[in-house]
Amino acid sequence: MGEELPHVLWTYRTTPRRSTRETPFSMTYGAEVVIPFETSFPTLRMSSFSLSNNDGLLERSLDLVEERRKSVMVQVAYYQYKLKQGDDSNVPGDLVLRKDLGTAKNPAWEKLEPNWEGPYRITSVARIEAYYLEDLDENVVLN
Repeated sequence: MGEELPHVLWTYRTTPRRSTRETPFSMTYGAEVVIPFETSFPTLRMSSFSLSNNDGLLERSLDLVEERRKSVMVQVAYYQYKLKQGDDSNVPGDLVLRKDLGTAKNPAWEKLEPNWEGPYRITSVARIEAYYLEDLDENVVLN
């Protein structure tokens, strides 16, 4: 397992996040990472790279760091707004999952036990973020 950790971290650091549309690597270093595959094959980015121009390009990208951070902050605010909007959009007839409160835990499952149960259908809205549910066989779900 220990030999897989660097590969997992590399993948995590070079995958764009949905909320920022940026990779953690690019947010930290201000540039996109060059993956090992690109160094072995001629790609546009590698063929246009020149060591003599690299310092100038890095200086220009550093000048744009603050603008890039502001752009990401706007993207995060929009993402959070859309998440909130999505939370309020449950209407009667929607299928939802319900958090498993763990009243009947199977001791053999331990950490592998599901955290959610369902699906359930919303029959009506009780109050903000609270709904009356029924299972798919139209049996009313209590609590």
